[in-house]
Amino acid sequence: MRIVIVEDHQMFREVLRKVCVEELGHEVAGEAADGASAVDLVARATPDLVLLDLHLPLLDGFGVVEAVRLRSPHVKILVLSSHCDEYTVFRSERARVQGFVDKNTNSVAMLKDAIGAVAGGKVWFSDAFQKAKANRHRDPNSFDKLLTGRERDVLALVGVPLNDTEIAARLGIAEETVEKHRFNILRKLGLTGTLELVRYARQHGFTLGARPNDDGALLP
Repeated sequence: MRIVIVEDHQMFREVLRKVCVEELGHEVAGEAADGASAVDLVARATPDLVLLDLHLPLLDGFGVVEAVRLRSPHVKILVLSSHCDEYTVFRSERARVQGFVDKNTNSVAMLKDAIGAVAGGKVWFSDAFQKAKANRHRDPNSFDKLLTGRERDVLALVGVPLNDTEIAARLGIAEETVEKHRFNILRKLGLTGTLELVRYARQHGFTLGARPNDDGALLP
């Protein structure tokens, strides 16, 4: 297998490279520390598998998945993330990745199992991922059953937090439309105000990829 590693922490990249090359006998075709570089690297290196962190500078992991799917649809993607909250699991399902390793609970041995499974044409999802997925599917009041796609977009930006004017500019919609979305989100989720809305967005993973960078501008 030709593997590309996308991870912004150098030490973890080194661990991944050692596992792939020395312990599993695969070839590491390249490494990237941010999402924008990862997209270009995958296009150049033509790997079989991408090991992908989600919380990346410049472009988050879901943006990378979308770009890779458009340019290299055959490439398998194994997500490695410390975020295993409800919205991250939901977005991973929608992105149709081949696996998900939870950095918080999975061991190196499980990582090797996951790489082996995906390399062999199977899927591999951590117990934490599967539990979060099952809980959401059982919950009649889960956000994916209550909120529209646009309402989820607004909720992510509320959690940054941004005000209605900033959200309107980011999404290219009227401020009055943002106010209406905010009202509907509060009503549907049974929340009482902005503080509860921000807390909900952060606890459920809506702010991944919607945080401002060091210059104050929002990441894509």
